[in-house]
Amino acid sequence: MKRDVRILLLGEGRRLAQVGKTSLILSLVGEEFPEEVRLSAPRPRTPALLPGSLTAASAQVPARAEEITIPADVTPEKVPTHIVDYSETEQTVEELQGEIDKADVVCVVYDVSEEATVEKIRTKWIPLVNGDTKRGPRVPIILVGNKADLRPGGSMEAVLPIMSQFPEIETCVECSAKNLKNISELFYYAQKAVLHPTAPLYDPEAKQLRPACAQALTRIFKLSDQDMDQALSDQELNAFQTSCFGHPLAPQALEDVKMVVSKNVAGGVRDDRLTLDAGFLFLNTLFIQRGRHETTWTILRRFGYGDSLELTADYLCPPLRVPPGCSAELNHRGYQFVQRMFEKHDQDRDGALSLAELQSLFSVFPAAPWGPQLPSTVRTKAGRLPLHGYLCQWTLVTYLDVRRSLEHLGYLGYPTLCEQDSQAHAITGGCPLHPGPWLTPPWQPPLPAHPLCLPTVTREKRLDQEKGQTQRNVLLCKVVGAHGVGKSSFLQAFLGHGLGHQDAGEPAGEPSVYAIDTVQVNGQEKYLILCEVAADSLLTASADASCDVACLMFDGSDPRSFALCASVYKARDPRRTHTAPALQQHYMDGQTPCLFVCSKADLPGGVPLPGLSPAEFCRRHRLPAPTPFSCAGPVEPRLGIFTRLATMATFPWVPAHSPVGDAPCPRRAAWLWWGGAGPRGQASQAAPALGSLSSGRGQGAAAAARWSLGDGGTAARVFSLLQTPCPRAAAGHLLLASGGAGSRGGRRRCRPQLLPL
Repeated sequence: MKRDVRILLLGEGRRLAQVGKTSLILSLVGEEFPEEVRLSAPRPRTPALLPGSLTAASAQVPARAEEITIPADVTPEKVPTHIVDYSETEQTVEELQGEIDKADVVCVVYDVSEEATVEKIRTKWIPLVNGDTKRGPRVPIILVGNKADLRPGGSMEAVLPIMSQFPEIETCVECSAKNLKNISELFYYAQKAVLHPTAPLYDPEAKQLRPACAQALTRIFKLSDQDMDQALSDQELNAFQTSCFGHPLAPQALEDVKMVVSKNVAGGVRDDRLTLDAGFLFLNTLFIQRGRHETTWTILRRFGYGDSLELTADYLCPPLRVPPGCSAELNHRGYQFVQRMFEKHDQDRDGALSLAELQSLFSVFPAAPWGPQLPSTVRTKAGRLPLHGYLCQWTLVTYLDVRRSLEHLGYLGYPTLCEQDSQAHAITGGCPLHPGPWLTPPWQPPLPAHPLCLPTVTREKRLDQEKGQTQRNVLLCKVVGAHGVGKSSFLQAFLGHGLGHQDAGEPAGEPSVYAIDTVQVNGQEKYLILCEVAADSLLTASADASCDVACLMFDGSDPRSFALCASVYKARDPRRTHTAPALQQHYMDGQTPCLFVCSKADLPGGVPLPGLSPAEFCRRHRLPAPTPFSCAGPVEPRLGIFTRLATMATFPWVPAHSPVGDAPCPRRAAWLWWGGAGPRGQASQAAPALGSLSSGRGQGAAAAARWSLGDGGTAARVFSLLQTPCPRAAAGHLLLASGGAGSRGGRRRCRPQLLPL
């Protein structure tokens, strides 16, 4: 909606045919009719008149009133209004055309007692305003019949043919500047013609809604129809009324609305419910025909539409700043809303959306937002999208492109249906009183976040690395490897698809470079996104290798594929010449945990190349040993490797090369193994001695310690206390793994413990 309104008054102003347009302005401002009429030559410009600044004693009628600005707080629509007068004696034709170009609405004033001024509307003023069709949309026109006190019968019979001939004429108002009749109404209708124009909504010749208006109202109807029965019940009508106008309809008002529809249109009410075409659209047509088009505009703007009947950019993409190093996730409000949309469109209640149900969900979008890659991106079932895969897709879209996710939420009507200012509340978790650090403008200091409204724009990755643990619920793993090593099969294995897998009724989707599913990490559900990346693309200076964990994949039967992965790890292209610029070392000197994966483990190994073997390379760089993987056969592949990747991403400074397997432990941490000959081979309790242990943190070298516990002759031995040098990570935890010597000298391994230092 426009922020201000500029009204231009035109009409005959010569000596023998004065229509009184200047008197209308002065009567509005002074609330009195200026009795002294002075016909003067052009005079110097005077300061703009403000409401109440003109008194009866000093009132005169000049040839042209100065531009007047009426403040927003005294106008019905709460919008500043500029009123501009025109004088043929003081202004040139060029000046007039400039004023017409700047005007939002033109009031053509005529004298109801002079038929010649009525004819001038058709022959002079309307062609002057809208005669140049190249100007674009026609300027709305209000016909103003002044001096109604001189002709009690009015002039509507003479004006109606003109209104029928020119559709840009919004309405006609008969008034009297002398009697102050309809003066305020005149300028109210002029404001309304700008703020609530009829032309975009209604075709007066066809006497029906324009296609764009009907399409927008149809979308609003579908969003309001919560039970998908193609009709609005009393409860749905009241929810719609409250969303748009702030209060529900009285029971009698509801019955009156349905009675009006039933009397005028067959099929407008079905089973005591308001239908779409014959009911909802008819009501809005009736509002417009009766001059209440502001009602339809209120509905449209509440659901995000602008003057062009398209969803506005502010509605679809509200301000949301995601700082570098942070990511966006849906919060509980967002997940509840999209799940509600899922349940609404799951008409057969089978827990999955069919193709027809997906099309119903996307019917409020300009185009289907999810393409044919969907079956290759999330888990599907027999060609249907279950709730789990549906939520995964929303999570993926939000993580990769938060603006696109905001648009999708806007098309589904999140701000209106959830009674929120914008759909950013589904991303940030903020509230109007405590918006959190990511909703405040960059030039203002962020307000402290309320404990119950914590932001879901994640904290910077650097802070996660310093603390040795991430709070993110969505983790990104880049699967890097040469062409043909099995990256795509690895992604499909994550979705439970083997090489021979094909669900009955499952359409063959287009390949996708992304796959997303949930994994359990220490009892918590995390979304893991796998992104397929060609190794060659990372051997460029502008490559983006950022992620939460890197999976470097090579073909066990092709040793050359490992050499390429090793080059990516060290960010050195083996094909470059001595003149090529040095590349940034993405992973070797970085802080991203890496795991080498040997694909096609079911095939025999190839002839090794000179140099380090994969196992020796990983051992030298203090990396986990290469993990074998195969997805051959129709059996669902083992998913433990994906849990391992998610664990490494959640605890980025836990060395996966530990002797106790995949237990989490920060990279700069102390390793302690202890054992003893206790009763029945059980391990001794060494926890009381931990406080006396000096691990030599910050030395960057191995340290060893030995002590004993005086409890029944039980001895504790420290086999190794190891620190891995990592200057950017903090040693904050100690991994304690225990083992005891049984009666037969056997060794048991107990569950490791992660203790803070």
